[in-house]
Amino acid sequence: MTADELVFFVNGKKVVEKNADPETTLLAYLRRKLGLSGTKLGCGEGGCGACTVMFSKYDRLQNKIVHFPANACLAPICSLHHVAVTTVEGIGSTKTRLHPVQVFLEVLTAFIHSSPKISEHPYDSLFELCQERIAKSHGSQCGFCTPGIVMSMYTLLRNQPEPTMEEIEDALQGNLCRCTGYRPILQGFRTFARNRPTVRNEECSAFWQEVPMEVVVRHQAHWLDTSLDPASVLDILGGSPTKIPV
Repeated sequence: MTADELVFFVNGKKVVEKNADPETTLLAYLRRKLGLSGTKLGCGEGGCGACTVMFSKYDRLQNKIVHFPANACLAPICSLHHVAVTTVEGIGSTKTRLHPVQVFLEVLTAFIHSSPKISEHPYDSLFELCQERIAKSHGSQCGFCTPGIVMSMYTLLRNQPEPTMEEIEDALQGNLCRCTGYRPILQGFRTFARNRPTVRNEECSAFWQEVPMEVVVRHQAHWLDTSLDPASVLDILGGSPTKIPV
Protein backbone atom coordinates (compact mmCIF):
# COMPACT_ATOMS: atom_id res chain seq x y z
CA MET A 1 0.00 0.00 0.00
CA THR A 2 1.38 3.37 -1.05
CA ALA A 3 0.65 6.83 0.28
CA ASP A 4 -1.70 7.65 -2.60
CA GLU A 5 -3.86 4.53 -2.14
CA LEU A 6 -7.22 4.52 -0.40
CA VAL A 7 -8.07 1.06 0.95
CA PHE A 8 -11.47 0.02 2.26
CA PHE A 9 -13.99 -2.81 1.97
CA VAL A 10 -17.46 -2.80 0.39
CA ASN A 11 -19.66 -5.78 1.19
CA GLY A 12 -16.62 -7.87 2.03
CA LYS A 13 -14.66 -7.03 -1.12
CA LYS A 14 -11.44 -5.05 -0.90
CA VAL A 15 -11.41 -1.75 -2.77
CA VAL A 16 -8.18 0.05 -3.63
CA GLU A 17 -8.57 3.53 -5.10
CA LYS A 18 -5.53 5.49 -6.24
CA ASN A 19 -5.55 9.29 -6.17
CA ALA A 20 -9.13 9.42 -4.93
CA ASP A 21 -11.08 12.61 -5.53
CA PRO A 22 -11.65 14.19 -2.09
CA GLU A 23 -14.96 15.65 -3.27
CA THR A 24 -16.45 12.28 -4.20
CA THR A 25 -19.02 11.04 -1.71
CA LEU A 26 -19.50 7.41 -0.82
CA LEU A 27 -23.00 7.53 -2.28
CA ALA A 28 -21.74 8.68 -5.66
CA TYR A 29 -18.96 6.10 -5.59
CA LEU A 30 -21.31 3.24 -4.74
CA ARG A 31 -23.82 4.09 -7.44
CA ARG A 32 -21.54 5.26 -10.25
CA LYS A 33 -18.31 3.35 -9.76
CA LEU A 34 -19.46 0.12 -8.12
CA GLY A 35 -22.96 -0.06 -9.59
CA LEU A 36 -24.60 -0.57 -6.19
CA SER A 37 -27.85 1.31 -6.66
CA GLY A 38 -29.61 -0.02 -3.56
CA THR A 39 -28.32 2.96 -1.57
CA LYS A 40 -30.62 5.83 -2.55
CA LEU A 41 -30.12 9.56 -3.03
CA GLY A 42 -32.91 11.36 -1.24
CA CYS A 43 -32.27 14.77 0.28
CA GLY A 44 -28.51 14.74 -0.22
CA GLU A 45 -28.14 16.47 3.15
CA GLY A 46 -28.19 13.58 5.63
CA GLY A 47 -31.74 14.29 6.69
CA CYS A 48 -33.85 11.48 5.21
CA GLY A 49 -31.76 8.36 5.83
CA ALA A 50 -32.41 6.84 2.39
CA CYS A 51 -28.64 6.54 1.85
CA THR A 52 -27.88 4.81 5.16
CA VAL A 53 -25.10 2.22 5.12
CA MET A 54 -23.15 0.49 7.88
CA PHE A 55 -19.54 1.36 8.70
CA SER A 56 -17.38 -1.15 10.56
CA LYS A 57 -14.10 -0.16 12.17
CA TYR A 58 -11.60 -1.70 14.53
CA ASP A 59 -11.73 0.05 17.90
CA ARG A 60 -8.34 -0.23 19.59
CA LEU A 61 -9.60 0.79 23.00
CA GLN A 62 -12.35 -1.82 23.03
CA ASN A 63 -10.24 -4.28 21.01
CA LYS A 64 -13.18 -5.20 18.83
CA ILE A 65 -14.99 -4.26 15.64
CA VAL A 66 -17.68 -1.63 16.09
CA HIS A 67 -20.55 -0.95 13.71
CA PHE A 68 -22.44 2.28 13.20
CA PRO A 69 -24.89 3.68 10.62
CA ALA A 70 -23.75 6.49 8.34
CA ASN A 71 -25.21 8.72 5.65
CA ALA A 72 -23.41 7.85 2.43
CA CYS A 73 -24.42 11.18 0.88
CA LEU A 74 -22.28 13.05 3.42
CA ALA A 75 -19.28 10.74 3.72
CA PRO A 76 -16.32 11.52 1.44
CA ILE A 77 -14.65 8.34 0.25
CA CYS A 78 -11.33 9.70 1.51
CA SER A 79 -12.68 9.34 5.05
CA LEU A 80 -13.10 5.59 4.60
CA HIS A 81 -9.47 4.48 4.83
CA HIS A 82 -9.37 1.23 6.85
CA VAL A 83 -13.19 1.13 7.04
CA ALA A 84 -15.55 -1.65 5.96
CA VAL A 85 -18.80 -0.53 4.32
CA THR A 86 -21.90 -2.70 4.17
CA THR A 87 -24.75 -1.71 1.86
CA VAL A 88 -28.21 -3.21 1.53
CA GLU A 89 -26.90 -5.47 -1.25
CA GLY A 90 -24.37 -6.91 1.17
CA ILE A 91 -26.84 -8.36 3.67
CA GLY A 92 -28.89 -10.46 1.28
CA SER A 93 -30.95 -10.52 -1.88
CA THR A 94 -33.63 -12.56 -3.61
CA LYS A 95 -30.84 -14.47 -5.35
CA THR A 96 -29.20 -15.49 -2.06
CA ARG A 97 -31.26 -15.01 1.05
CA LEU A 98 -32.75 -11.95 2.67
CA HIS A 99 -31.71 -10.82 6.11
CA PRO A 100 -34.61 -11.14 8.58
CA VAL A 101 -34.81 -7.34 8.77
CA GLN A 102 -35.68 -7.22 5.08
CA VAL A 103 -38.16 -10.05 5.45
CA PHE A 104 -39.96 -8.28 8.30
CA LEU A 105 -40.71 -5.29 6.10
CA GLU A 106 -42.34 -7.48 3.49
CA VAL A 107 -44.00 -10.35 5.34
CA LEU A 108 -45.56 -8.53 8.26
CA THR A 109 -49.15 -8.98 7.12
CA ALA A 110 -48.52 -12.09 5.05
CA PHE A 111 -49.17 -14.03 8.26
CA ILE A 112 -51.74 -11.81 9.96
CA HIS A 113 -54.54 -14.00 8.63
CA SER A 114 -54.41 -17.77 8.78
CA SER A 115 -51.44 -19.08 6.84
CA PRO A 116 -48.84 -21.84 7.32
CA LYS A 117 -45.99 -21.25 9.70
CA ILE A 118 -43.02 -19.47 8.24
CA SER A 119 -40.68 -22.35 9.02
CA GLU A 120 -42.75 -24.64 6.80
CA HIS A 121 -42.17 -22.53 3.70
CA PRO A 122 -39.20 -23.09 1.42
CA TYR A 123 -37.33 -19.81 1.15
CA ASP A 124 -38.15 -19.15 -2.50
CA SER A 125 -41.83 -19.86 -1.93
CA LEU A 126 -41.81 -17.54 1.05
CA PHE A 127 -40.49 -14.69 -1.03
CA GLU A 128 -43.14 -15.30 -3.68
CA LEU A 129 -45.69 -15.06 -0.89
CA CYS A 130 -44.11 -11.78 0.21
CA GLN A 131 -44.40 -10.34 -3.28
CA GLU A 132 -48.03 -11.36 -3.48
CA ARG A 133 -49.04 -9.67 -0.24
CA ILE A 134 -46.60 -6.78 0.11
CA ALA A 135 -49.26 -4.38 -1.13
CA LYS A 136 -51.37 -5.28 1.91
CA SER A 137 -48.56 -5.09 4.45
CA HIS A 138 -47.74 -1.41 3.92
CA GLY A 139 -44.28 -2.15 5.28
CA SER A 140 -42.87 -0.89 2.01
CA GLN A 141 -44.85 1.13 -0.50
CA CYS A 142 -42.77 3.21 -2.90
CA GLY A 143 -39.72 1.42 -1.47
CA PHE A 144 -37.37 4.38 -1.78
CA CYS A 145 -36.73 4.63 1.96
CA THR A 146 -36.66 0.88 2.58
CA PRO A 147 -32.91 0.24 2.03
CA GLY A 148 -31.96 2.94 4.53
CA ILE A 149 -34.45 1.69 7.10
CA VAL A 150 -33.19 -1.86 6.68
CA MET A 151 -29.58 -0.77 7.17
CA SER A 152 -30.37 1.27 10.29
CA MET A 153 -32.09 -1.71 11.85
CA TYR A 154 -29.41 -4.14 10.67
CA THR A 155 -26.70 -2.01 12.30
CA LEU A 156 -28.61 -1.92 15.56
CA LEU A 157 -28.93 -5.70 15.55
CA ARG A 158 -25.23 -6.15 14.86
CA ASN A 159 -24.49 -4.15 18.00
CA GLN A 160 -27.46 -5.29 20.06
CA PRO A 161 -29.01 -8.59 18.93
CA GLU A 162 -31.89 -8.22 21.40
CA PRO A 163 -32.68 -4.50 21.55
CA THR A 164 -35.43 -2.86 23.55
CA MET A 165 -38.35 -1.16 21.87
CA GLU A 166 -36.87 2.19 22.83
CA GLU A 167 -33.56 1.31 21.16
CA ILE A 168 -35.38 0.29 18.00
CA GLU A 169 -37.30 3.56 17.85
CA ASP A 170 -34.11 5.53 18.51
CA ALA A 171 -32.29 3.67 15.73
CA LEU A 172 -34.96 4.66 13.21
CA GLN A 173 -35.15 8.33 14.15
CA GLY A 174 -32.93 9.30 11.23
CA ASN A 175 -35.06 7.54 8.62
CA LEU A 176 -38.00 9.29 7.00
CA CYS A 177 -40.86 7.49 5.25
CA ARG A 178 -43.49 9.45 3.38
CA CYS A 179 -45.79 6.52 2.59
CA THR A 180 -46.45 4.12 5.43
CA GLY A 181 -46.94 6.24 8.52
CA TYR A 182 -44.25 4.11 10.24
CA ARG A 183 -46.64 1.86 12.16
CA PRO A 184 -46.24 -1.29 9.99
CA ILE A 185 -42.47 -0.81 9.98
CA LEU A 186 -42.31 -0.54 13.76
CA GLN A 187 -44.72 -3.43 14.18
CA GLY A 188 -42.39 -5.68 12.26
CA PHE A 189 -39.19 -4.51 13.89
CA ARG A 190 -40.60 -4.67 17.40
CA THR A 191 -40.71 -8.44 17.10
CA PHE A 192 -36.94 -8.23 17.59
CA ALA A 193 -37.39 -6.55 20.98
CA ARG A 194 -36.54 -8.48 24.12
CA ASN A 195 -39.18 -6.58 26.10
CA ARG A 196 -42.06 -7.10 23.70
CA PRO A 197 -45.35 -8.04 25.40
CA THR A 198 -45.82 -11.76 25.94
CA VAL A 199 -49.03 -13.64 25.30
CA ARG A 200 -50.95 -14.45 28.50
CA ASN A 201 -53.80 -16.93 28.48
CA GLU A 202 -53.50 -16.95 24.70
CA GLU A 203 -54.63 -13.34 24.60
CA CYS A 204 -52.87 -10.04 24.14
CA SER A 205 -53.72 -6.50 23.18
CA ALA A 206 -55.20 -5.82 19.76
CA PHE A 207 -51.98 -4.08 18.74
CA TRP A 208 -49.83 -7.14 19.39
CA GLN A 209 -52.33 -9.56 17.90
CA GLU A 210 -51.34 -8.03 14.57
CA VAL A 211 -47.79 -9.35 15.02
CA PRO A 212 -48.00 -13.17 14.80
CA MET A 213 -45.38 -15.24 16.57
CA GLU A 214 -44.53 -17.02 13.31
CA VAL A 215 -42.81 -13.86 12.16
CA VAL A 216 -40.44 -14.00 15.11
CA VAL A 217 -39.02 -17.25 13.77
CA ARG A 218 -37.28 -15.24 11.06
CA HIS A 219 -35.02 -13.79 13.74
CA GLN A 220 -33.25 -17.14 13.73
CA ALA A 221 -32.76 -17.09 9.94
CA HIS A 222 -29.44 -17.07 8.16
CA TRP A 223 -27.31 -13.94 8.64
CA LEU A 224 -25.13 -13.06 5.68
CA ASP A 225 -22.24 -11.28 7.40
CA THR A 226 -20.15 -9.28 4.94
CA SER A 227 -18.74 -6.67 7.29
CA LEU A 228 -15.40 -7.79 8.72
CA ASP A 229 -13.88 -11.08 9.80
CA PRO A 230 -10.60 -11.31 11.79
CA ALA A 231 -8.51 -11.96 8.68
CA SER A 232 -10.03 -8.96 6.92
CA VAL A 233 -9.33 -6.78 9.93
CA LEU A 234 -5.61 -7.50 9.75
CA ASP A 235 -5.65 -7.12 5.98
CA ILE A 236 -7.41 -3.78 5.96
CA LEU A 237 -5.31 -2.45 8.84
CA GLY A 238 -2.11 -3.60 7.20
CA GLY A 239 -1.10 -5.94 10.00
CA SER A 240 -1.31 -5.93 13.76
CA PRO A 241 -3.37 -2.98 15.06
CA THR A 242 -0.55 -2.07 17.45
CA LYS A 243 1.74 -1.37 14.49
CA ILE A 244 -0.58 1.07 12.75
CA PRO A 245 0.68 4.66 13.06
CA VAL A 246 -1.67 7.10 14.72
